[in-house]
Amino acid sequence: MMSLSIASPSGATFTPKINLSKSSFHSIRIAQASPARAPSASTIRTTHSCSSLVVKMAKREEELKEIRTKTTEELLEEIVDLKGELFMLRLQRSARNEFKSSEFLRMRKRIARMLTVKRERELEEGINKRISRKLDRKWKKSIVPRPPPSLKKLQEEEAAAEAKESA
Repeated sequence: MMSLSIASPSGATFTPKINLSKSSFHSIRIAQASPARAPSASTIRTTHSCSSLVVKMAKREEELKEIRTKTTEELLEEIVDLKGELFMLRLQRSARNEFKSSEFLRMRKRIARMLTVKRERELEEGINKRISRKLDRKWKKSIVPRPPPSLKKLQEEEAAAEAKESA
């Protein structure tokens, strides 16, 4: 139901029985009455998701503590490994093999956290952005291509299976 109220300078309001849907007259305010609704599923979902957010934040804090305890060299090695794992996931997706799609987001976020910690350390050392980018380019050129840990594990399992068959 639409109601129309016209504000006058004296403060009194006049409410005629005419209902309008739109008006370009500035002193007319159109209010639409809506019935009271029960809480929707989305509001109920947000109350449950708040507790899961706290758990996720706690896990994230633990992960950041773990990352910060590592040396920069260890971080760089793990970044290379995770990028290799991410590449393997992309290959699995393109080959339409079974994989966990949530791993993409998890790995990308872990890489981003590690790069963030690396950059924080650079800032503490006083390395500016330009020099940091130069160092990153040098580091990327120095990376020796190697198979990711998951592929190494698969190769070792296949070699062990072949050794058992031949024995």
